[in-house]
Amino acid sequence: MRSSYLSSRVAGLRPSGIRKFFDIAATMKDVISLGIGEPDFTTPDPILEAGMRSLRAGETHYTSNAGMVQLRQALAANLERLYGACYDPATELVITVGVSEALYLAATAILEPGDEVIIPTPCFVAYQAEVVLAGGVPVELPSKLENNFQLDPKEVEAAITPRTKAILIGYPNNPTGAVASRDVLLEVARIAEKYDLIVISDEIYDRLVYGIPHVCFAALPGMKERTILLGGFSKDYAMTGWRIGYAAAPAEILTGLLRIHQYTLMCAPTMAQAAAYTALVDCESHVQDMLAEYDRRRQLIVGGLNDLGLVTFEPHGAFYAFPQVTVSGMDEETFAQRLLQEEKVAVVPGSAFGAGGAGFVRCSHATAYEKIEEALHRMERFMRRQG
Repeated sequence: MRSSYLSSRVAGLRPSGIRKFFDIAATMKDVISLGIGEPDFTTPDPILEAGMRSLRAGETHYTSNAGMVQLRQALAANLERLYGACYDPATELVITVGVSEALYLAATAILEPGDEVIIPTPCFVAYQAEVVLAGGVPVELPSKLENNFQLDPKEVEAAITPRTKAILIGYPNNPTGAVASRDVLLEVARIAEKYDLIVISDEIYDRLVYGIPHVCFAALPGMKERTILLGGFSKDYAMTGWRIGYAAAPAEILTGLLRIHQYTLMCAPTMAQAAAYTALVDCESHVQDMLAEYDRRRQLIVGGLNDLGLVTFEPHGAFYAFPQVTVSGMDEETFAQRLLQEEKVAVVPGSAFGAGGAGFVRCSHATAYEKIEEALHRMERFMRRQG
C-alpha cells in the first residue's frame, strides 16, 4: 500500500496560520477577535432583498458560464467609471465564486510546470499556495516597514530569471493595509513590459482606501493587455458569504480562465449574482457609510497600538493594522499565543502571510469600535507585564 495518496504539491502545503488561532479562540469564552479578515457589517438591505427576490422568482438555475450579462455590463461600467479601465463584458469578464476562485483560475490558466511567480510579502495566505497548486514556483520578496510595506521595484527586477512568468500583487494589501503608490506601480508596469511578464493584480479591497485614490493596475498605460485583474464584492459590500467575485483580462487570456471555470464550477451562484448587480447599481451610499466607520476604527487602533509602543505605520487601505511586536521580546508566534491565552485577544502572526511578516501581527479593525477599545485595554495590561 502506498504511504500516501496525496500529491506532493498538496502534501507540501503548510496549514493556514490564520485558521490555527481561530480554532484555538473558538474553544475559549470572552475572546475579542482582531484576527478575522471579514466585515462585521451585515450585507446592506438592498442587496439582501435582491438576493431574496431572485430566489422567490425561481432563479435557482445555472446562468451562463461567464455570469449574468447584466452583472457583467454593470461591472464593466463600474470599472470604467471608477478607474478608466475598459473591458468588454462579453469577452473580457468572468464572474467567479469569490476572488479566491479568480486567483485559482489565473494561476492555473497561465502557469506551466516550474514557472516562477514573484510575490511581494506579506501577502494573502493563498497566493503562494495557488501558485504551487498550479505547478508554479512562488518567489517571495519581503517588503519592509521603512518603505511602508510597498514593494521595491529594484528587488522585483533583481528577482527575475528566465523562468519568471508573472508578478502577483495585492493592493490595498492584506495583511498590512499598505497601498502602492502610482509611481511604484508604474515601475512594476515598466518591468512587466521589459521582461514580457503577466501581472496578476488582486484588488479585492479597491474601495476601502482612506484619503488617497486607489490605482487600478490594468488602467495604467499599456497594462491591460498583460494584466489579470481580480476583484469581488466580499469586502467592499460586506458580502463574504455570498461568494461572488470576478476576473477581468484581455479576451485571449480570459478564454483560458473561462475554460477552467466551465469545467470546475459551471457558474457563480445565481442569487449571489443578482445581489451583486444591485450592489453595483444601488449601494454606493452603503459603501461610503462602511468606509467612514472603518476609518474611525482605523484611527483608534493605529493610535492605540502606537501608544502601547507597538510601532504601527499608518495603513491607507483595507481594514488591517500591522504592528511590530519585537519590543515585547517575543517573536510574533509567541506574542499571538500568549496574548490569546492571557488576555483573550486574538491576532494573527505576521509570518502566516510570508517571510515579510516576521516580527509583526495582523490586527483587523473590521470589528466594533467598543470591542477594539476593550482589546486595546487588554493589550495594555499584557504589555505592562512584559515591562
